[in-house]
Amino acid sequence: MIWIVGSYLRGAYMRRYCLSLLALIVAFILLLQVGCQEQTKVPDESTVAPVAAEPETVRDEAKTEVDAVQKVPEITFEKTIHDFGEVAAGQKYSGQFKFTNTGDDLLKITEVKRCCGAVTKLSKEELEPGESGLLNVEYKSGLRAGLISRRLYVSSNDKKNPKVTLTIKAKIVPKVEYEPKRIRLVLNDQNAGCPNITLTSLDKKPFSIKTFQSTGGSITAELDASAEATKFVLEPKVDLEKLKSRSAGYISIGLTHPELNRVTIYFSTLQRFQVTPRSIMLYNPEPQEPTVTRVTVASNYGEDFEIESTSSQNGLAKVLSRRKTAKGYQLEVEITPPPPDDTGKATDMLYVQLKDDEKLSIKCYVRYVDKDEQ
Repeated sequence: MIWIVGSYLRGAYMRRYCLSLLALIVAFILLLQVGCQEQTKVPDESTVAPVAAEPETVRDEAKTEVDAVQKVPEITFEKTIHDFGEVAAGQKYSGQFKFTNTGDDLLKITEVKRCCGAVTKLSKEELEPGESGLLNVEYKSGLRAGLISRRLYVSSNDKKNPKVTLTIKAKIVPKVEYEPKRIRLVLNDQNAGCPNITLTSLDKKPFSIKTFQSTGGSITAELDASAEATKFVLEPKVDLEKLKSRSAGYISIGLTHPELNRVTIYFSTLQRFQVTPRSIMLYNPEPQEPTVTRVTVASNYGEDFEIESTSSQNGLAKVLSRRKTAKGYQLEVEITPPPPDDTGKATDMLYVQLKDDEKLSIKCYVRYVDKDEQ
């Protein structure tokens, strides 16, 4: 009996033990499954903290910056060469260069560099994309016959083509022919060797001569302003006394021809004496330290002459010695530069008096220049 009871008790204990163990195993398995589900479970949108979205203004600013980088102005000319064709001498002609902003940003014309004989004017300096403008050019032809070519430079904020070169061309065909083109005068010849001046209408249109003027009034001519013809021959008269002090100049003849209103003829005069050099220049000399240089005086006509005296206007220059040569004299000239003043400059005039009352002059310059200006 006791054995049966004991066996029953031992059996009950083992069953409880097994049940407890089984419960623990089941609980452990369930915990593992719940853990795996938690790891694979998609989080609920209501419980997940929202990620901060990129502000709309930031995206707009970035887009604006990209657009700004992409937008550029572009200048495009319809043509870069304007040919005026055949033109008369000394007349004004007008032309145009049309250009367009073919880019997608504001075009700004910053500068127009023009050549001699041309005047330019822009219709506008700033152009929106697609807008067009005009560069107006007024050209005055020269007096010499032949082909001419001049350049203009247009600068803008077009980075690909910041400076555009434009060209104007023409063929100058004078309507009035004149001879000579230049005159060389001498002082030891009758009327200074001045030739007659002939003017001829090439297009057979008659004209009159209105005026005859020359530099210093040294050359004159008799005129009949009422006379009209296709050809004139003028006989200039030279004033030798006025010409002695004039080594070069020009004659200006006013005409009534419809395509040429003026003829200009340049003249030069072979002076009696040649001074070499005609001027003396000292740069950054030592103040009060004399500088000695040589000057020659020669006769252009082989004359024998004598120097009577020399003098200085401001006392900076003086002649130390003079030596007779086959063609004239050689002078040894001393220049004593003064201390620099606020202007940094000093001048003097050295005079050479000849015995026949002719007075020659030599200009003397002293200049003090900072190293930064050199």
